Amino acid sequence: MKLSARNQFAGTIEKISEGAVNGIVTINVSGTPVSATISMAAIRELALEPGKSAYAVIKATEVMVGKGEHLPLSARNQFPGKVIGIDKGAVNSIVKISVLGSNTISATISNAAVEELALAPGDDALAVVKATSVMVGID
Repeated sequence: MKLSARNQFAGTIEKISEGAVNGIVTINVSGTPVSATISMAAIRELALEPGKSAYAVIKATEVMVGKGEHLPLSARNQFPGKVIGIDKGAVNSIVKISVLGSNTISATISNAAVEELALAPGDDALAVVKATSVMVGID
């Protein structure tokens, strides 16, 4: 599977909570649950079931960055880690955070946000992703 999305995390499906239109697929990535809200049609078409290998795929533009261990938010996916790099562009920066075991999540955020949060390599940070922003892939 080749995609342009920077964040592709291999794991195993832990559970699927089915709804009328959408379901929540929980993928265990290095011991951390990652929730994805996808259509029931997609769940059936991909033949997703607990125990099956899958990827949690997240575009870097869908990752929010905060400080702290956990924030009181409705976003299901909150991954604490450490900033391991910041690539600054003209308007946005790509912030790389070590999370989910030995994985790295990339977040594209504004330079203003990097400055306001005073982010620097070595800082504790929190990557936050809504479950509706997580795609599920299989081989």
